[in-house]
Amino acid sequence: MEFNWGLMFSSYAAVFSPNILLWICVGTTCGIVLGALPGLTATMGVALLVPLTFGRPPLESLAMLMGIYCGAMYGGAISAILVRTPGTPAAAATVMEGYPMAKRGEAGRAMAMALFASFFGGVVGALVMTFASPFISSIALEFGPVEMFALAIFGLSVIISISGRSLVKGMMSGFFGLLICTIGFDPVSGFPRYTFGMVEMLEGPPFIPTLMGLFAVSEVFNEVQKSNVLRQVTAKLDQYLPSWSDIKYCFKELCRSSAIGTTVGAIPGAGCDVAAFIAYGEAKRASKHPERYGKGEIEGLAASECANNSCTGGAMIPLLSLGVPGDAVTAVLLGAFVIQGLEPGPMLYKEHIDIVYQIFASMMLAQFAMQFIGMAGIQLFARVVMIDRAILTPSIFVLSMVGSFAMRGNVFDVYTTLFFGALGYVMMRYDYPLSPILLALILGPMAEANLRRALVISSGDPAILVGRPIAVALMALAVASLILSVRGHRKVEARMEEMEKEFQKTVQE
Repeated sequence: MEFNWGLMFSSYAAVFSPNILLWICVGTTCGIVLGALPGLTATMGVALLVPLTFGRPPLESLAMLMGIYCGAMYGGAISAILVRTPGTPAAAATVMEGYPMAKRGEAGRAMAMALFASFFGGVVGALVMTFASPFISSIALEFGPVEMFALAIFGLSVIISISGRSLVKGMMSGFFGLLICTIGFDPVSGFPRYTFGMVEMLEGPPFIPTLMGLFAVSEVFNEVQKSNVLRQVTAKLDQYLPSWSDIKYCFKELCRSSAIGTTVGAIPGAGCDVAAFIAYGEAKRASKHPERYGKGEIEGLAASECANNSCTGGAMIPLLSLGVPGDAVTAVLLGAFVIQGLEPGPMLYKEHIDIVYQIFASMMLAQFAMQFIGMAGIQLFARVVMIDRAILTPSIFVLSMVGSFAMRGNVFDVYTTLFFGALGYVMMRYDYPLSPILLALILGPMAEANLRRALVISSGDPAILVGRPIAVALMALAVASLILSVRGHRKVEARMEEMEKEFQKTVQE
């Protein structure tokens, strides 16, 4: 498909009408609110609001859905930064740097950078979707079970980067996460494994309740245990955009993370959460100060937020070009397209090329709507941390329980949240990192299912894993990432030891 500039300009003219702009703003606002509420993911947000599009013209409907999608990706960062509760799975990586910044009184700075990084990544993803979707989709079409397994292994190599001070404890957490992934139906034979006769365990541990238990409920238990007088966190509320020095400091990582997010998003089945963790791991590996990560490093925050938002444009590429959803949200969007009488795929470009260009324009304008609406509400969002912790902490607990139950209307999910909350609390007490468990829960099933499928295709011959160029390249990247991450981890340990020695000398003097 050759790019048509005339059609592009006419599409922007159509989208710039007051009616369409209103629908984009409404969708973006709803997306931000739904993304910020724990348990209500971007997928659920789009699914809940799809009925509002019934009976409306395709452009109005699709423009609103693009706004919901983009807004929800940023909205997840709000609760991740302010109350250590990722609103969406893609915001889980944001917790690691955003929440420590909020505890330092830099909630406004963290929110401003998260918003700008989301906007930057979203614009890059939308541009790539506009100009390169046919080319990138042809590459994504080459991904089979072998390539998906290699991608999962590359993602799992990030575990070392998010392991904290102890590499052994990080690896143990990751291994525990992989063990949990074996619960439920076997991906090939369909035989139930380790369910202990419980029907609720047939699909494995529910992801959202597990996520909220590990990060939200564990923090509630930790806050209650610390002292009888809960701490008051202060926040600077007068920052709407990151400072120029912060932008310059993070600019290289913003560019790198945009490329990672768009590329991962264009691979069907990968998703924004995978992109966020890979970008975060690469940011830490390439950083000159990796010892700052985990303590509120704004570069890591920018990397994860930029990647998960650039992933939105990438995930739309296989949907529009091939009719294959790039992630769970675009799978719901596929249904919305069908409702409007549109069939994504090669024929969409031939029969409804005007709609395709209008989607490009809607996605771009949704990013600008997200930036302006986010700036307008940033003071309101940041005031969350000003609430008395004696009120906020039990509120987080109740919201986590309600969010867990709302996913499937199942009390078992509430018990799951409590279990992983207690587990997360114990792990925090003994300095075991929680993020490797989450990463393993995301990538473990992908790795196992695609490995098994690849071996079935090759009749058990493991040579298939090194017989395809893309898979070999991803495996080589995984090995390189492991080596560089281990080296970086040793440097961090050496620097921390030097800092401790200097502190001891200062105390003695």
